[in-house]
Amino acid sequence: MRARRVIAAASVAALGVLSLAACGKSAPNIAAYVGDTAYSVDRVDAIYDDAQTKYGDAVRREAGQAGATPSPEQLRAAVTRQDVVNLLVSLDLGKRVAAAKNIQVPDEVSPQQLEQNLRVPASTEYAKLWGDWIDLLQVLNQQLPPAELSDDSLMAVYDALTKTGAIDAGMSVANVRQAFGDGGFVRSATALSTALEEEARRVDVTINPRYRAVGVPSVVSTGQSLVFYSLPYINEAGPVTDISTPEPLPSSGAPSDEAPAPEQGTAS
Repeated sequence: MRARRVIAAASVAALGVLSLAACGKSAPNIAAYVGDTAYSVDRVDAIYDDAQTKYGDAVRREAGQAGATPSPEQLRAAVTRQDVVNLLVSLDLGKRVAAAKNIQVPDEVSPQQLEQNLRVPASTEYAKLWGDWIDLLQVLNQQLPPAELSDDSLMAVYDALTKTGAIDAGMSVANVRQAFGDGGFVRSATALSTALEEEARRVDVTINPRYRAVGVPSVVSTGQSLVFYSLPYINEAGPVTDISTPEPLPSSGAPSDEAPAPEQGTAS
């Protein structure tokens, strides 16, 4: 996908401008607090390990059928613990927004539909969380009035997409506006992020410094495949992920989350 108007057909995107208000909560074994709900580091690790293990098993099976031996890098899914935290926090806030507005969220997107493009087996909790998240995004984007299309919001989406290789880097604002067409998906994303920001302020959200780069999980459709990515804050100096001072986390000896991006599949 290069600088083409096909981007304008994006199905879902969320603009990560959450204002995460610290509420004084801190514990080295907690990855995130959303109101009174705590998401433990152990749960984040379990979701991450499940994705990595099942992905590696699937790659080994495919390689074995072809008589090949995959490298360690090929056995690593492009999933990070940060991705898991992003999903857990965003899902929690999004469900609260939907409940407050009496919005029913249909169960339409299955992990099986995402498996090929997400490049993670449908049996993983990570894929199931993505299915729940896209269901939620779609209904909120339909119910929330679209926001104005600003240069900041436009370029935040563009910059996030360039990191996936889905669109050429180095484009001007004018060229991005042309490539994104009417920018409808960016308008919806901005409206959604505003709702999430308000909810985060209302319930108080605290993020463990280990996962400071909180973003909103997002996906766009090129019309042929899906591109999954995470949108960071528009203004890094504005939102605060955590202003408390949790104790340093002990080293777990876990491997780095960094992994090469897999090839994009073709949407079925």
